[in-house]
Amino acid sequence: MKTSRFTIYLLFAVLSVNGFVACDKNEMDPFTEKENALAPIIPQYVNHTVIATYRSLADATIDLYQSIDNLKKEKTAAHLNTATQSWIKTRAHWELSEAFLFGAVADFGIDPHIDTWPLDEVTFVQTINNSDFIESMDADDGDVWAADHLGFALLGFHGIEYILFRDGAPKEVDNITDGELIYAHAVAGDLRNQCVRLEASWAGIDAITAEKKQLIEDLELAITPSNSPISYGENMLLAGEPGSTYRTVANAVAAIISGCIDISDEVGDVKIGTAYNKDDVNYIESPYSYNSKVDFTDNIKSIENAYLGGADASKRGASISDYIKSVDAELDASVRSAITNAIAKINAIPYPFAKNYASAEAGTALNTCQDLTETLEKVKSAIEE
Repeated sequence: MKTSRFTIYLLFAVLSVNGFVACDKNEMDPFTEKENALAPIIPQYVNHTVIATYRSLADATIDLYQSIDNLKKEKTAAHLNTATQSWIKTRAHWELSEAFLFGAVADFGIDPHIDTWPLDEVTFVQTINNSDFIESMDADDGDVWAADHLGFALLGFHGIEYILFRDGAPKEVDNITDGELIYAHAVAGDLRNQCVRLEASWAGIDAITAEKKQLIEDLELAITPSNSPISYGENMLLAGEPGSTYRTVANAVAAIISGCIDISDEVGDVKIGTAYNKDDVNYIESPYSYNSKVDFTDNIKSIENAYLGGADASKRGASISDYIKSVDAELDASVRSAITNAIAKINAIPYPFAKNYASAEAGTALNTCQDLTETLEKVKSAIEE
């Protein structure tokens, strides 16, 4: 006898109801159980990894801008030393944020805006020698002019680095021209603006200082996702709920790991690998300050902070590590070991990287970063399965 499709649907419905009745009413379905297990990771990550890092970065850029302002007003070795130390400190906070190059930093193009390398040295010289450009950058809104008229290869960290450093040390203060200091001052102002924007984008406009809020409002900088009134932090905190771009909590946690994978891959295959494989030996990050190895290790530490639940070890809480340990303790141990090994092998590259990019140690560091990437891919699969 031929069974109708309606009969099949009716039978399925009856069996389904009976199945639900037979289940223990206290038993949680696997999807909900997993979502509940992952949920505490999100507020810990948003507040103690992302916002904490961006707040430190924004504060550091304000200090960097002030140190260059002091150097511009009074060109002394003491002011130069303060400015170079401030650049190194600010640089560290930025590199510690690179495990989350998504959200505002991607949507507003902030990463290429402030961290494109190598510096376009030819155009830089032309810019410094253009009196009209220097006059524009010396105005009260020189930071805005720089953002509007200088290309990415002239803005951000590396334009400032080129002016302040040479061969891994501060330049002789008398070798820095007034035009270069005007340039550095304008670019540092723009760097400050973009990093304050990052903090506001994740924390929300009402969670930043009055000084920062005034800066955002004066410059009319967009700080929320397109067509959304909520901050990037709130968007992630609402994962799995209406109004969030993250359909589930697992989607949000997978995005966190994707950010870690992206920077692990970049450190190994791009930051180290491009020069090591001789694809472009000039493609070296932070070559004037010789800060490359510090950049690389801070990138791996940014992965560690994201995975272990906080930028400050004393304030860590619920983490991806906790969850992975609960479902696959061996994988969690492998991730921790891969992070430690990548940092150790990067530190083993002879200093400076700019002169030792072809060393055997650089090749080993590249391989350990690739190992870390592969291990993090397994973590992502465990979250998404």
